[in-house]
Amino acid sequence: MHILNKSIRFPSVEEADEQGLLAIGGDLRLDRLLLAYKSGIFPWFEEGQPILWWSPDPRFVLFPEKLKVSKSMKQVLRNKDFVITVNKDFVGVIEACSKVKRTGQAGTWITDSMIQAYVKLHALGYAKSVEVWQEEELVGGLYGIDLNNGVFCGESMFTKVSNASKAAFITFVQNTNYSLIDCQVYTNHLESLGAEDISREAFLKYL
Repeated sequence: MHILNKSIRFPSVEEADEQGLLAIGGDLRLDRLLLAYKSGIFPWFEEGQPILWWSPDPRFVLFPEKLKVSKSMKQVLRNKDFVITVNKDFVGVIEACSKVKRTGQAGTWITDSMIQAYVKLHALGYAKSVEVWQEEELVGGLYGIDLNNGVFCGESMFTKVSNASKAAFITFVQNTNYSLIDCQVYTNHLESLGAEDISREAFLKYL
């Protein structure tokens, strides 16, 4: 297992273990984070753990042209139950994502240091948020990294009311022109929307 130091470098992603864990340690400096994403690597760890860097194989992604929208979701979007915005409240979205209780996780992986780092990335134009509003209340959303190369790396989403996060994801995909949405690891939720596994080698060709 590779232990990172102050040097802004990562080992080859081919050295990741079977679960996709590549390296431990380092920091969340912006240049390190940007190098990670551009190399097909992302941080994912729980509070109290060292920073863990991952590059799984296979990689879970969505090709926008394969987006699946159910009849019920089409009706939700037609009804305009939600107002959906982009980059209106990045801090609100990432803080809400950090409070979501997730199956199999003892605590959040979106620590205070993660929030601070991604807020800085947002200020520089690399991190984006999508907000879902209902009666002027933030009820859902997502955020991720825009690499400016046609790939959007989704990080996390949250919902306080039924269908809010789906509405955010679908609307964002339909109204942007990314060649690929990186969903990182498998979830039933994203599979239902059309996400699929591809090899890490195939994923890296998009970066």
